[in-house]
Amino acid sequence: MREPKDLTKEELVELLKDAAKNWLAHDGLWFQAVENKCGIDVAIELDAQAWEQFTQIEAKRIMKRLNIKPGDGIPALIQALKFRLYAFINIQEVTEVSENRCLFRMVNCRVQEARKRKNLPDFPCKPVGIIEYTYFAKTIDPRIKTRCVSCPPDPHPEDYYCCWEFTIEE
Repeated sequence: MREPKDLTKEELVELLKDAAKNWLAHDGLWFQAVENKCGIDVAIELDAQAWEQFTQIEAKRIMKRLNIKPGDGIPALIQALKFRLYAFINIQEVTEVSENRCLFRMVNCRVQEARKRKNLPDFPCKPVGIIEYTYFAKTIDPRIKTRCVSCPPDPHPEDYYCCWEFTIEE
């Protein structure tokens, strides 16, 4: 029998993608269970509470793994965003990069793509996204300010689902 330590690099990458998909499936099922029992407003409220904590845990673990120090600025945030679980299953990009600013876009989102295939409207993730990205960025560097450029239910262009601006004021 094979052990995880016996897997090739390629197999480990696929295992990581599967783990990210499993995590996302659990997150979605949890949300739907709360929504079915308590309604969407309560589900979003509780989801936001969970994301506030989870995103900080995820950021701290990434920082430890990559030896990122708190306060390392926009370059550290850009690096950390590449190692979030989402990054292994969604397509994302960072543009307009400078020492004090960048734009982060979710080009392809598994959640939104699944809804699109079912002819459902975009999931209104903006309230949770504001908390998620704000706390993730602040964990990397407390000076970073987060602004939502657009996120469902906001209208968005065809080439991305959501866009976030991260800045450090001088």
